[in-house]
Amino acid sequence: MKLIYKLIILSTLFFFYNLSVKADTFFLDFKYILNESDAGKKANKFLKDELEKNLKNLKTKETKLQKEEKEIIQKKKVLSPEEYKKQITNLRKKVLSLQKERNTSLESISTKRNKARNELLAALNPIVKNYMSEKNIKIVLDKKSILLADEKLDITKDIINLLNKQIKSLNLK
Repeated sequence: MKLIYKLIILSTLFFFYNLSVKADTFFLDFKYILNESDAGKKANKFLKDELEKNLKNLKTKETKLQKEEKEIIQKKKVLSPEEYKKQITNLRKKVLSLQKERNTSLESISTKRNKARNELLAALNPIVKNYMSEKNIKIVLDKKSILLADEKLDITKDIINLLNKQIKSLNLK
């Protein structure tokens, strides 16, 4: 009989301990917040537009270089060997310049993307800390590090709403 009472008391304590742990641990999806918040959407759109503009500009330059290459090849028999080599060397310099321009453009977009991400995360930290103190939350985990969890513990939507109220857009220019 004493054993049954001990088991009941022990299982009751274990049950209440589990409830307290569950109530203090929540999770959110940082990637979703970065992509779906108002500021994140505007930053992604700006970066995508800038990338497309740069790629279009590079494509037109590449087309011009291909046209120039065809012209040089067509003139090969008419030009002297020195002049032909000079034009080929000049064309190679232009191609290298275009490749450098492409790399610079991609690095610039990447730098701006990282800057936007860091700005959003810097704005997000105080919001999450404030939310944690208001709701008496002890731990907030990133969704990508969780195997399974109850969707009731997901605070992503609440954090997005708070972030959207605080930050409308980022200055990436």
